[in-house]
Amino acid sequence: MGRNLQTGERLRPVDLARGHGLSTQAVRNYEEAGILPAAARTPHGYRTYTSLHAAALRAFLALVPGHGHRTAASIMRAVNEGADEVAFRLVDESHAQLLDDRRTLQAVETALRDLAPTTAPERDAAAGGRAAGPAPGGTFIGPLAGKLGIRPATLRKWERAGLVRPRRDPHTGYRVYDEADVRDARLTHQLRRGGYLLEQIAPLIAQVRAAGGLEPLEAALGDWHRRLSARGRAMLTGAAELEAYLRARG
Repeated sequence: MGRNLQTGERLRPVDLARGHGLSTQAVRNYEEAGILPAAARTPHGYRTYTSLHAAALRAFLALVPGHGHRTAASIMRAVNEGADEVAFRLVDESHAQLLDDRRTLQAVETALRDLAPTTAPERDAAAGGRAAGPAPGGTFIGPLAGKLGIRPATLRKWERAGLVRPRRDPHTGYRVYDEADVRDARLTHQLRRGGYLLEQIAPLIAQVRAAGGLEPLEAALGDWHRRLSARGRAMLTGAAELEAYLRARG
C-alpha cells in the first residue's frame, strides 16, 4: 500500500479540488474523514497526493448520488481500512433499499388503483370526521413506525400536519391506525423519500382521500419512477469507479 501511495505524479490539494469543483479545504476534510487515504507530507508539512488519491476522490463523488453522502463515506472508509467485505455489505444494503423503495412504490400504486370513491366509509361528525365504530385490523404507533423505518415522533408530526388521522382507543387512549391511516402513512413516507415537503404532501393526501384514485398522483408517481431509475444508474456509475479504485489499490 505504501508503495502505491508514492507512485505517480505528486498532486497538491488544489490539483484534486480543481477538477471536481471542490475547495481545497473539502479535499483536506475528506482525507481527515478517512474518505481519502492518508497523504504523504513534505519536509515542510505540506500534503502531497497521488493518482491513488485522485481515484479515491472520483470513487467517492460517484458513490454519493446513488448511496448518499453518509453511506458513500462509510464505504470509502471501509476500503481504506482494508475492510472490503464491510464496504461490499454497505453497497448491498443500498441496493436492497432501492429494491425496497421500488416495491413500496409499486404497493402504493396498487393501493391507489384499488381505491374507489363509492367505497369510502360514511363519516360520523360525532367521531371527528372518521368512520363510525372501530376499524378492524388497526395497529398502534410503535409497530407502524417500525414497519416504515421511522420514529413514532415522525408519525405524530405527520398527524399534526393532517397527513394521518388515527383514532384513539377508548380504553387506553393509544393512537390506532386503521387501513386508511396506514395507506396515508405509506404515501407520506414515500413522498418524503422523494423529497416532497409536508405542505406539498398535504393536498395530495387530501385529493387521494376525496377522489379515491390514482389520477391526483400520476405526475408524482412518474417522478418517483424517474428518481429510482436515476439512483439505479448512479449506483452503476459508483460501482465502476469503486472497482477502479480497488484495482488501483492493488
